[in-house]
Amino acid sequence: MTETTSQLNVPAARTEVEALLSVLERNRRTFAWKTSGLDENGLRTMTAASAMTLGGLIKHVALVEADWLAVKLAGQEYGAPWDAVDFDADPDWEWRTGSLDAPEDLYRTWRDAVERSRELVAEVVGKRGLDGPASFTWPDGRTPTVRDMLLDMIEEYARHTGHADILREAVDGRVGEGAPESFTI
Repeated sequence: MTETTSQLNVPAARTEVEALLSVLERNRRTFAWKTSGLDENGLRTMTAASAMTLGGLIKHVALVEADWLAVKLAGQEYGAPWDAVDFDADPDWEWRTGSLDAPEDLYRTWRDAVERSRELVAEVVGKRGLDGPASFTWPDGRTPTVRDMLLDMIEEYARHTGHADILREAVDGRVGEGAPESFTI
């Protein structure tokens, strides 16, 4: 496996917010690198017994950005394209359509979701801090904190970057633990 040093280049002294957001950004950047620059065939490639594709994965992670950070953390609406989808009728819509969409549309959808999340997270952290409540309550009556939501997004990216790692290696052999310093989202 090829290793890069990008994940080691982080400031030693940080606030907790900076540390959490740095790990989230590093995971986003690695995910973007693992899924970048592919054509339709690359984005549709499957491996092993899974029907998962990088295109579906990109669109799924964009939906998770909207669901967890816009809706559940910040209390906003899903926004386009999610608000026009009947997920009850088609619960795997993002996975199914992500494997059919044009690469530029997929990348734009994800980048737009990430940019919106960055703005909303900055606003929410500024107003509520990490210990403040998210904008939803679990069915059992518990309300997660802002910190809980950010940690969940970090975990979501870490898990799905692992999926992207396997899928990308099957497409063109790209391996590595972190995006090169020169790679930008």
